[in-house]
Amino acid sequence: MADQNRKAEQFRALHIPGKPLVLFNIWDAGSAKAVAAAGAKAIATGSWSVANANGFADGERIPLALAIDNLRRIVGATDLPVTMDLESGYGEASEMVGETIALAIDAGTVGCNLEDSFPANGKLRATVDQVDRIRHARQTADAANIRFFINARTDVFFQRPPEQHDDAMVVEAIERARAYAKAGADGLFAPGLADITLIARLAKKSPLPLNIMVGDTTPPVSALAEHGVARVSYGPRPYLMAMKALEEAARAANS
Repeated sequence: MADQNRKAEQFRALHIPGKPLVLFNIWDAGSAKAVAAAGAKAIATGSWSVANANGFADGERIPLALAIDNLRRIVGATDLPVTMDLESGYGEASEMVGETIALAIDAGTVGCNLEDSFPANGKLRATVDQVDRIRHARQTADAANIRFFINARTDVFFQRPPEQHDDAMVVEAIERARAYAKAGADGLFAPGLADITLIARLAKKSPLPLNIMVGDTTPPVSALAEHGVARVSYGPRPYLMAMKALEEAARAANS
């Protein structure tokens, strides 16, 4: 636990607005070793990648026991801090989210992503409901005496296509961030947002360090840094890149 606490503090300290932590998301122990060897400062799983690598679709369809077992092998494969994408927390009731956090901590992780949408349809949960889920996650982590980093993911920007993103959506994300921070969240993850002006506004007004996910139209990391982003994730892109390279190599071998 002392080593896990050290890693937790190390991971927390990496979230610096203007000097973002870059997380090239992985899916198993092998990919964790490869990313660590490339000079990563921390390791982060991506739920989409983990699910697909094991034959499942995203959306909490991979059994939690399998996801935790996979996490345990990842933690054992690297000396770096590891954070896990826990999707919506694997539970209808808030108490179940706390139980999921306990399993992740026991497996050696120092942080998680916890999203505010329903896995079945992607619709947003009521803020008050998500606050309760985050609060249970925080209480569980505190009871374990670890400075566990809860990255509160808001799916506000997945509710509409990027060309329809506007200031009103940023305001909603900020309001959620404030409520999540009071409940015990440590970071704000806003996937889907790519407009640099809106990103800058969210980074400035959010009470939590902002995490942006790389997409086809996302500004470069240098631009995100200039506008106050504290964390940059690559989501499923590394897995998709690796599988494309594998397919192309296999096609060449069979031609």
